[in-house]
Amino acid sequence: MQPHGFEGILSEHPFFRDLLPEHLATIAGCASNETFQAGSFLCREGQAADRFYILRFGRVAVEIATPISGPVTVETVEAGDVLGWSWLFPPYKWHFDARAITLVRALALDGACLRTKCEDDVALGYELMKRFAQLAVRRLEATQLQLLDLYVDKP
Repeated sequence: MQPHGFEGILSEHPFFRDLLPEHLATIAGCASNETFQAGSFLCREGQAADRFYILRFGRVAVEIATPISGPVTVETVEAGDVLGWSWLFPPYKWHFDARAITLVRALALDGACLRTKCEDDVALGYELMKRFAQLAVRRLEATQLQLLDLYVDKP
């Protein structure tokens, strides 16, 4: 029987593929729905990173601030993508801005809730750490490419 509600949504998402059913249930217990209007920020660099998002609808620009040219989009994430890994690593501060380009509907997962559950269940913590480490590497690679493009002399 297929799980319903947040647990069902998570079980169908590639990021959570192959997690144990009890882990999905635990994660779902930390979930809520959120909506963001175009132009609003899901997070701001330096602010407390207290959640991460599974985008269900819409597009979000992941940005870094530059002193000369203002915000630079390093990646655009959309429905199906996971946004946010800073909730998992001290000091739990966002490393990027994330701005809704369109109306965004997302599943928000409470970082403090999940950190506590990961401390209680190290197997869950290990699984999430592996998945978020891959996400962080992809985001940092995208940032590196964007910075190279921004700062390399152009003919």
